[in-house]
Amino acid sequence: MERKPKGTRKGFTTGACSAAAARAATLGLVTGTVPDEIECVLPNDQIVKFLVNDGEVAGLHAHAVVIKDAGDDPDCTDKAPLTTDVRFITDIVGEVILKGGDGVGTITQRGLGLEVGGPAINPVPRKNIADNVRAVAAELLETGSIEVTISVPGGVEMAKKTLNYRLGIMDGISILGTTGIVHPYSTSAFRASVIQGIEVAANQGQNTVVLTTGGRTEKFVMREFPELAATCFVQMGDFLKYALDTCVKEKIQHVIIGGMVGKLTKMAQGETITHAGRNAVDTDLLAELATTIGVPEDICADISAAETARYASERMEELGLIHEFHQALCNKVISTLRERYPHQFSLQVLVCDFEGNKLAEAADGN
Repeated sequence: MERKPKGTRKGFTTGACSAAAARAATLGLVTGTVPDEIECVLPNDQIVKFLVNDGEVAGLHAHAVVIKDAGDDPDCTDKAPLTTDVRFITDIVGEVILKGGDGVGTITQRGLGLEVGGPAINPVPRKNIADNVRAVAAELLETGSIEVTISVPGGVEMAKKTLNYRLGIMDGISILGTTGIVHPYSTSAFRASVIQGIEVAANQGQNTVVLTTGGRTEKFVMREFPELAATCFVQMGDFLKYALDTCVKEKIQHVIIGGMVGKLTKMAQGETITHAGRNAVDTDLLAELATTIGVPEDICADISAAETARYASERMEELGLIHEFHQALCNKVISTLRERYPHQFSLQVLVCDFEGNKLAEAADGN
């Protein structure tokens, strides 16, 4: 069998694994034995077979675990043991009651479309878990209900590697997934988290969103704007267009962008997705900016011929023009974005070096 190239193998979401474990445990209640593998219907209607661990039935209670395989997108939840405990109860009839156990986060703020105080299990996985339970337990549900508790041993530690706390999700991970499938280096999951972050800020009444391209730039802007609430800061990564479109949709009044020279150059040249694998950095644009601040022609030619934006930055430092150059870059980012988003929000752009030191900033009004 031909192996797929490295980096292309798909995996499964925490939601899909939870649904599979819930279906297996429920089948254990029905038959008296939890199976070693289970076919589960994903939210996208695909049917996938999952291996089941630690299956156990004791009276009206059953237990099953599915180990998450994130494919070639190994995030912090890869190999997480998605654990379900199901219980047959007779005081109500026909319900599938979903609870969060140890390692599943608790919602502490409004804005996520989930009940405050309830488990961080998103709407699509909730429905998918319930649908899979109902598919094997129709008979049981005629006389009682099934309580499903999802837990993730180690989930509290895993959550420390996420930005859940920003969204008010505490003490565990989220049970997520709109299709059930994790795509390698999952752009869709990251893009969704960017949009959600801005929606949460808007739902909490914030009128300012600070968009950053990564962890270092975020630390930098957090130092610059200590007065802003944590929910105002959203790591947009490469998803500039989705972030700004969501700011417009949510009527955010003030947008602040923090970045380094490479990503800001991509923005200045009009790229809506700033991933390094997309179009190359336009070093001609950087050479033009250098010309406007009086850089000699031969150095501008070197900048134009270079492969990276960082080279331009280094040459400016040698000339003592680092601030002027990055100021020109910030201004260019603003003028480029203004063409696409004329009057929807005020805009401020800050640039830092690779150590997180501020180099320049620019702002406009509406």
